[in-house]
Amino acid sequence: MNLHEYQAKQLFAEQGVPVLPGIPVTSLEQAVSAAQRLGGDAWMVKAQIHAGGRGKVGGVKLVAGIEQLKAAVSALLGKRLITSQTGKEGLPVNTVLIEQTAPIARELYLGVLVDRSRERVTFIASQAGGMDIEQVAAETPEKIITLAVNPVVGLQPYQCRRTGFALQLEGEQIKSLTGIMSGLYRLFKEKDASLLEINPLIVTATGELIALDAKMNLDDNALYRQQELARQHDDSQEEPRELEARRYGLSYVALDGCIGCMVNGAGLAMATMDLIKLAGGEPANFLDVGGGTTADKVAEAFKLILADHKVKAILVNIFGGIVRCDLIAEGVIAAVREVGIDIPVVVRLEGTNAEQGRTLLRESGLSIIPAERLTDAARKVVQAAGGRI
Repeated sequence: MNLHEYQAKQLFAEQGVPVLPGIPVTSLEQAVSAAQRLGGDAWMVKAQIHAGGRGKVGGVKLVAGIEQLKAAVSALLGKRLITSQTGKEGLPVNTVLIEQTAPIARELYLGVLVDRSRERVTFIASQAGGMDIEQVAAETPEKIITLAVNPVVGLQPYQCRRTGFALQLEGEQIKSLTGIMSGLYRLFKEKDASLLEINPLIVTATGELIALDAKMNLDDNALYRQQELARQHDDSQEEPRELEARRYGLSYVALDGCIGCMVNGAGLAMATMDLIKLAGGEPANFLDVGGGTTADKVAEAFKLILADHKVKAILVNIFGGIVRCDLIAEGVIAAVREVGIDIPVVVRLEGTNAEQGRTLLRESGLSIIPAERLTDAARKVVQAAGGRI
């Protein structure tokens, strides 16, 4: 689950991480009032969407005076912002953050994530702030500083000082960085985060360190114990079908192809998509119905797939381990009859009672195309969708 910048900054501030005063607004009137409350004659206007790259497409603007503020807010609120991370449809801007400005002397990068290869919470820092960290890692990897935290002893002050020296900070700046890193580490653990990012972490003209931007992602698997944060989720930033899938316990990600996929198990789903590509097709989605799938789940999964009007054929690939294949076949048949599918459906069943399941599909009287091997299923669904596409 992603949080907006203004939500993340509220949490940062609670942990002692310095941020600029700012007010989120949802209307032009609120924006003018916010600017007057913040004071000064220049402000930052920031579109609040769950994607990076806002500044490159006009989603972050420095304005001087109320008239420029009004123009900038009007250009963003109620519009869809398209960045390199949103896809061609963009994301709706329902909230903008009005924020004070600060004179910038340097821009740094500071992030916290889980490094699964090390099995550690890891800090990433760089002097190349303001840039995409992936670009920095690819082009100038020597500018990347990594720091793995031992979970037994936690983040140590000497580690923060070493990071500060590597970022060419000095004196009070290193003390400030230690407080920032300690606050981020506490926040990361207490809120079950999967990513915290400050890009840029600025050094002001007077030598202060301030989080100019803030990004925070939460681990979906831990939301049950982060109910207050879960209620802050902005549904408008989600693809509608992905949001609907979550309500039924399905894992769904929309893609650009025309072959719908329904699979139980994330690994099997990825393999299925790979083989569809290998056979010359393009998957329309990633859809994991889970190991203990039911007829109701299968029906909802079909509805999600069919909501994408690009879909020309569907591949159902189920391994019957927890649930027997004959029960899955009954669920598929019931779902096809309920939903009223008028495009080809290829079904591959493997596992417990697989042959009984295939027999049920063949004798159902429905236009379901059975397949035995996964490669065979991939070829059949690509052919059913119109050949190599």
